[in-house]
Amino acid sequence: MRVTTAGESHGKALVAIIEGMPAGLQLDIAAIDEQLKLRQSGYGRGARQKLECDKVEMLTGLRNGVTIGSPIALAVYNRDYENWKAYMAPEGCDTQARKVTRVRPGHADLTGLKKFGGEDARNILERASARETAVRVAAGTVLRQYLSALGVEVAGFVRSVGNIKDEGKYSFDDIKKKSETLGMLDKNVEERAVKYIEECKAAGDTCGGVLELRVKGLKSGFGSFMTYAEKLDARLAFALMSVQAIKGVEFGDGFALSAKKGSEAHDEIYYAGDKFTRNTNRAGGIEGGMSNGEELVVRAAMKPIPTLMRGLNTVDYVSKQPARADTERSDVCAITACEVVLESALATELARVVSERLGGDTMTEVLDRYGRLPQ
Repeated sequence: MRVTTAGESHGKALVAIIEGMPAGLQLDIAAIDEQLKLRQSGYGRGARQKLECDKVEMLTGLRNGVTIGSPIALAVYNRDYENWKAYMAPEGCDTQARKVTRVRPGHADLTGLKKFGGEDARNILERASARETAVRVAAGTVLRQYLSALGVEVAGFVRSVGNIKDEGKYSFDDIKKKSETLGMLDKNVEERAVKYIEECKAAGDTCGGVLELRVKGLKSGFGSFMTYAEKLDARLAFALMSVQAIKGVEFGDGFALSAKKGSEAHDEIYYAGDKFTRNTNRAGGIEGGMSNGEELVVRAAMKPIPTLMRGLNTVDYVSKQPARADTERSDVCAITACEVVLESALATELARVVSERLGGDTMTEVLDRYGRLPQ
């Protein structure tokens, strides 16, 4: 299974192609639109979310809502393109207008210009933009439905915003009750987080946070220790780190394990009721680069959005003179949206791992093979 995307932030559309999807999967297209809507939600979002109303258009690979085994092509059209057509049209446009030369710290602007050439960072930022994640959510929701057919579910919530942290312990079912405001579970913590975002907004600043993701229902043995490229935690970390603004990933107790003794860090194994069990899940469901049958527990750290309304100190790429960084429409905090994106990124890579082990040209074959695997 393979997923590729294309498109620019203010271009005509964002598109994705999914190869290797078995025939016979009934897709819920409304569920894709619902995830796209969630991606645009959350406290602290900017003005562009009011301009765009993302919906998916399925172009190929389906008939009557059911996959037929051919590549699936889908698109999310940029409604704001009409306002940018004069500057972004691939057929011909004014490339001198809306030019960006005051390169922004924390973005791909400067390094991208040095790598790909030119003097206008517009050519860099349009593809590097987090707007690209809209189509990743659309494609990821398709892959998520593939996993769901096997009984594998993905969920997540916001652990912290800035220095406002939720230290609670929650079950998979608890996560489904998260708030629509910020995607948090503790109301009191969320109220403090909203206040923190307001303080950042008033100061022309931004903030990030930590997201926690869970996967329930995945059987053991996915991933492998045979080569480093097959390790499940390595592949999932790659998928999450590929999302804009993510600067760190940990599994289970992650970095906290480094401060513990071995006797405190590992999950002891027992045998009861004709199966192996563990009373703890400090490893986050992965041992030796393979799923061990427990819930996957993954956390990711999102840095503050680097586009600040007050602009950071930089240099004009053309004149080489000191300047304030250019600004594009931005969010104060996009932590809720990031959580939705990460669920899709995780589901996409996990579906690839699962399909590599199971194979199958039809969902009937896939379901049969998964059902015969040990827990």
